[in-house]
Amino acid sequence: MFRQSESFSISLTDLGFSESSHSHTITLSRIRFFMSDPNILNIAIGQISPVWLNKAATLDKILKSVQEAGTLGCEMIAFGEAILPGYPHWLANTNATEWNSKIQKELHAHYARNAVDLGRNEIKPVQKLAAKHGIAVYLGLIEKSRDHGQSLFCSLVYINRDGEICSVHRKLQPTYDERLAWSQGDGNGLQVHPLKAFTVGGLNCWENWMPLPRAALYGQGENLHVAVWPGSIRNTKDITRFMALEGRSFVISASALMKREDFPDNTPHLDLILEKAPGVLTDGGSCIAGPDGEWIVEPVVDEELIITASLDFNRVLEERQNFDAAGHYSRPDVTQLKVNRERQTTLQFDE
Repeated sequence: MFRQSESFSISLTDLGFSESSHSHTITLSRIRFFMSDPNILNIAIGQISPVWLNKAATLDKILKSVQEAGTLGCEMIAFGEAILPGYPHWLANTNATEWNSKIQKELHAHYARNAVDLGRNEIKPVQKLAAKHGIAVYLGLIEKSRDHGQSLFCSLVYINRDGEICSVHRKLQPTYDERLAWSQGDGNGLQVHPLKAFTVGGLNCWENWMPLPRAALYGQGENLHVAVWPGSIRNTKDITRFMALEGRSFVISASALMKREDFPDNTPHLDLILEKAPGVLTDGGSCIAGPDGEWIVEPVVDEELIITASLDFNRVLEERQNFDAAGHYSRPDVTQLKVNRERQTTLQFDE
């Protein structure tokens, strides 16, 4: 199968989908389909908005995006941070730090009811579709804890091309007001995965600014990094190219969208949220950089779409000739990193 173009777009009706299945056409950038070449990986970013805090409806949108990417021959797709069921946008707009607030308790309860219980196979439909199309998936979601009471985690799940969940990375350090909704994660999900010639890993949002978690992935051979964000070009425009240059790796920044009108009518205390909510809460900014730090796809804003590109593993080998952060530039005789990947739990039983 071979198709090559610098830039073109294709409508959903051309692919057999109804126009209602997605709000925009699918844009393809520098896409080359070499399905049998292990060094070429066809990837996609699902830059979509959630049906905010509606788990079932948002899952339907995710499935449509996976289906579209699989139909296009993509072998991996990434979605933004916390896309399922959505980012806690109320925190910045409702005086979330007020102690013992009934409003905050009700909003948090609504969030928790729509969080994902992985133990109940709630993303099994994504796994089945991944296996059907042979497409790996990086999915940002809010995870209901089974080992920390009722606490919530901002997690990044990797599903391989056989539909298997291979890692669940819980965000190590929620940022600023996120700590009012999410618990601290652990190192269990600091893992990489083989994907054709590539070794892929991922981090959530400002974790990508944390040097040691990045180094933990580099040290495991990562050469394709997936950075997931709630959205906004202000997050992605600088660090995407920086990480690509530092790691001499391909870097994908996957973001979501959220506008004021995207808050559902049944949102608790919607009137209070809308009093201070801006017109655009997150504008996307999804993008892809190559191992030389140059753009493959520049940040895309204010569009709900599937972004695709073909990545050539040989570019990694070329750029690591003069710098390899975990290789000939690592000096383990001087500095080493210790990583604890044990899943943290409240109880440990001695049988």
